[in-house]
Amino acid sequence: MVERKKQMGRDKVSRLVNWGHWFAFFNGLLAMIVGSRYLASVGYPETWIGWGYLAISTIGQFSFLAFMVYLVCLFPITLLLPYSKILRGFAALVATLGLCLLLYDTIVYDDYGLHLSPFAFDLAWADLNALLQSTSYIVTPLAIITLELTLANALWKRIEKLQKYHLGNKVVAFIGVCFISSHLVHIWADAADITEITGFDETYPLSYPATARSFMESHGIEGTGPRRSKAALRSTLNYPAQPLQCQSDSLPNVLLISIDSLRADMLDAKTMPFLSRYSAQNLSFGQHYSGGNQFKTGIFSLLYGLQGSYGDAVGLSETSPVLTQTLAAQGYRLGLFSTQTNLELVSPKATFKDFSIETASETNGSAEADIQSVQHFQAWHAAQSAPWFALLNLKAPDNYDTPVGFLGIETVRAASTLKPAEKVLFNQYRQSLNFIDQQLQATLAGVSPDTLVIITGVSGKLFTSNLTEASRDMSPASVRVPMIIHWPNMGSGNKVKYRTSHYGLVPTLMSQVLGCTNQSTDYSAGRSLLQPSKENWVYIGDSRIFAIYQENEITVIDRHGKYRIFDEHYEKHLHKKMSAPELIQVMREGRRLYNH
Repeated sequence: MVERKKQMGRDKVSRLVNWGHWFAFFNGLLAMIVGSRYLASVGYPETWIGWGYLAISTIGQFSFLAFMVYLVCLFPITLLLPYSKILRGFAALVATLGLCLLLYDTIVYDDYGLHLSPFAFDLAWADLNALLQSTSYIVTPLAIITLELTLANALWKRIEKLQKYHLGNKVVAFIGVCFISSHLVHIWADAADITEITGFDETYPLSYPATARSFMESHGIEGTGPRRSKAALRSTLNYPAQPLQCQSDSLPNVLLISIDSLRADMLDAKTMPFLSRYSAQNLSFGQHYSGGNQFKTGIFSLLYGLQGSYGDAVGLSETSPVLTQTLAAQGYRLGLFSTQTNLELVSPKATFKDFSIETASETNGSAEADIQSVQHFQAWHAAQSAPWFALLNLKAPDNYDTPVGFLGIETVRAASTLKPAEKVLFNQYRQSLNFIDQQLQATLAGVSPDTLVIITGVSGKLFTSNLTEASRDMSPASVRVPMIIHWPNMGSGNKVKYRTSHYGLVPTLMSQVLGCTNQSTDYSAGRSLLQPSKENWVYIGDSRIFAIYQENEITVIDRHGKYRIFDEHYEKHLHKKMSAPELIQVMREGRRLYNH
């Protein structure tokens, strides 16, 4: 009798476990239906390869999530309280909470481009009324729990019938094949750079597809090359948001000189005497920020006028900046003078599409390449008869480089806060800036005073040889740069004290030079440099890591939603909550030009 009762108990538990597996399976299907909302946010595949990968990835990912919820929340209850009524009710409640959480995540992802995390949850909670509109947030959970209770009871009544078909092992095998295959296909796509597949990497929550790099490292093979960003959004991009209305009677020549790694705090009379004088004689912006701490994001913000989060957008892959498009449409000749390595760093690849390009060789170093770039510009400039726009990019400071035989300037005592190796880099950096100063003087000596001249840094500079540390540093040293404009007939020696950024250059040129009457929001995240911005924040970085510069604090956020808040000097970590209203504006600006 005792043995019979034990056997009946085991049979009951076995039936409950079997029921739980089927309940998890059907909830995986429901999760796939809810998860289809992610595709409405990022767009659909354009090829059969993309659709095939998306199908197996969706089946594998959401089935896996449903099974993990079952394993963590329901399986222990099955063993502790093997009573079907209790288990069915509890399972329906857990499944309802899980689907509601997934549904909420799709709403947050659609609005901010982030999955739920402590950062995203705080952000969404502060903006709850805007996210959860109408009464659907009450009706939907009630509808889901009704469905779950119906499903739980229907499965319990039919569980023996399902067992007779012996489908369980086949379903498990099919899901397992989909899950494993999606990772194997992704390894191939990552190695071959198939963006139709890798573009969906961050679409689903808790999705960490295997990569070629991770596969090689797990097998003891050293990976090479930097990890590519896979944050490209696939929605239709409205850039510009409205057709441009531009017409100008006066077309001045424009020279934009961008200097890699030019820190604002190093522009002084000893280090850069010519540029220091030039700054005092022209329009100088004393609180100017780049849009990034690296060449790619800095040049992107300068020419596109958009946040770095748009940099990997598929919609921009073949679209050059509206600034250069409009310049070309109005008859300008566009010339670019830079190094081949910098051309390879830009994203999107269409950034310099409208330029005729002269590249300089870095065989003998960046300084020698800069001398070549200046010579190339001078020769090109002498041959121009139509209005022209030139971008002269100088690179030597990024590598602390000077040409052979350069005499330079005397060293000075570095700040005591710098480490010994950093002090050496500090003075070598000053030598490189002094070399650049001489190149600027030689370049501008041959340029007419009627030319609109803009001199700025692509980004700042951290005194380190550690590239990973430099790429993650969001301090003012890495992002504060000079912005100096010689604007004919506008007066001289004006010092602008309000905060400006690279995002403001495109609206300034579009409105003041090219006669565009559109609102700047149609094509840029910035406002004209000639007037204070209404926003009290500046976005710096890309979709992987970015900083929000506000009046008295700097918030640094990574792609997982982890954030730290520093004081305005980046010297002290502040233990406080982030300011949600400003960050809501930031996240929406990064999604504003997408057509969902």
